Amino acid sequence: MAQTAAHAEYQEHPIKLYLLVWGLLFVLSVCSYLVDYFGLHGYLRWGLILIFMVLKAGLIVAVFMHMAWERLALIYAIIVPPVLVLVFVAMMVSESHYTLLTRVNFFGAGP
Repeated sequence: MAQTAAHAEYQEHPIKLYLLVWGLLFVLSVCSYLVDYFGLHGYLRWGLILIFMVLKAGLIVAVFMHMAWERLALIYAIIVPPVLVLVFVAMMVSESHYTLLTRVNFFGAGP
């Protein structure tokens, strides 16, 4: 009985997983560098940079912060708030376009 109490159970992940994730992070970092190297501009540039950033952050949170092995409630507590913030930002952008259109219609294009 004393032996089982002293033995704490834990799970070790293989080093191969961490090396694979490190390699993927390196590849994603090179890809985000190449976006600037090739001189992409506009929405394509920012879209690619944001996609690479989110992928890298997701890998770090999932593997190095061990969220991939956590309970579903904790995962929802981490994932749902940023998604809701993005939804609210999209709603604000839509509202700003409506406000601009209304002002142009009623007050003219401006000086």
